[in-house]
Amino acid sequence: MNLDNGTLRQLTIPTPTYARAETGVGIVHFGVGGFHRAHQAAYVDRLLNAGLADGWGICGVGVLPADRKMADVMAAQDGLYTLLLEHPDGTREARVIGSIVDYRYAPDDPEGVIELLAAPSTRIISLTITEGGYQLDDLPEINVFGLVTAALERRRERGVASPTIVSCDNIEGNGDVARDAFTRYADSAHPGLSDWMAEHTRFPNSMVDRITPVTTPAVIDTVSTEFGVDDQWPVIAEPFTAWVLEDAFADGRPPWEDADVLLVDDVTPYELMKLRLLNAGHQTLCYFAYLAGYRLVHDAAGDPLFAELLRRYFAEATPTLAPVPGIDLEDYQRTLIERFANPGVRDTIARLCAYSSDRIPQWLVPVIRANLKADRSVQISAAVVASWARYAEGVDEQGEPIDVEDNRAEALKPLAQAQRDNASAFIENTALFGDLAQQPRFVEAYRESLASLHEHGARATLEALINGDAQ
Repeated sequence: MNLDNGTLRQLTIPTPTYARAETGVGIVHFGVGGFHRAHQAAYVDRLLNAGLADGWGICGVGVLPADRKMADVMAAQDGLYTLLLEHPDGTREARVIGSIVDYRYAPDDPEGVIELLAAPSTRIISLTITEGGYQLDDLPEINVFGLVTAALERRRERGVASPTIVSCDNIEGNGDVARDAFTRYADSAHPGLSDWMAEHTRFPNSMVDRITPVTTPAVIDTVSTEFGVDDQWPVIAEPFTAWVLEDAFADGRPPWEDADVLLVDDVTPYELMKLRLLNAGHQTLCYFAYLAGYRLVHDAAGDPLFAELLRRYFAEATPTLAPVPGIDLEDYQRTLIERFANPGVRDTIARLCAYSSDRIPQWLVPVIRANLKADRSVQISAAVVASWARYAEGVDEQGEPIDVEDNRAEALKPLAQAQRDNASAFIENTALFGDLAQQPRFVEAYRESLASLHEHGARATLEALINGDAQ
């Protein structure tokens, strides 16, 4: 059965209980992909179903050419989609999410999007534009920063309250990063606006957490055959979800605490925990796993050698963290390995390997720097960087090509391929690593692992690394 407003009552899975046509837009979200639909939109849907979020419906906005497909699917399905949760025991849970009540493709009508953003009813603008999305170089003509600052300028002129801008991207201090990017853009495009923003606009930091793989044809088929829903773009996710949000809003917010969002004064301990354990843990696993022949995350995480690699990395990273109120870090680490090993999620190694140049500097390099400063071990972290450098050569251990998906792939591949003659070539990229190539303890550990990867391969390198570290 096709999914749209007209078929909702005929479905056998849970569907929205609220009147979607009467749900006003209070949130405009840029970057409607799998994660947003599995995370923030699901939280809002939960509140709407409980009758607690009237006026807080979501309008999604796409700005990139790749967003055209989402616009088409959203139009065909009235903004509805299926969220499929895969439990570790093999059971599945599906429900239809209805909180995205509108969707705009900005290149088709940028003026309409600006007016939507400038409307007093839009009280939150949220973002999942990826870790690299906050760079202001080489922006397309129609971009998030241009649209939002144009709307803020209209609000200033009209005497309309500022919205809150909420980044939901995996960046340390994501609200601070967003504030810096929007302020710098405003300075260049709208003189005087940044002063108004400094007084009126809020950019709360947040920590978001839910493993959300790419939707595959198999997921679409599962939703159709097991649940009777013909959904062009369902979302698959693990059951676990978490959201920690700084409670700093300019013009109100939904009662997210009633949907188990943790509202705090300081997100920093939580975001560092997540970025340095979960996100950097994914990077710890993925390059070694790909080179060793794994293609699915759960298969690698279920291998005792790779599970031990994760434990060793966690032991190295945990001392760089501040205490996290209400969190047992040992239990969190154990749970992470269980989450990675969930066979129902079927997350791909390739997804974790993608866009590494946006991720490693944000997630892993701070761990290395903190441990170097404190004179602690960086052996595992250095090996992870070496595994990325080996992966970035673009050829696996069987001589087959690797499709290195990265915004800097053209610049990184020659550096990686040069490292058989100059072992430090890759880490001499100061844009990514700063001065790490001048840090002897890091360089020694890095070069040792890289040499072993070239000579012995990924699995043998890991075995030697772990056995040697255990002695």
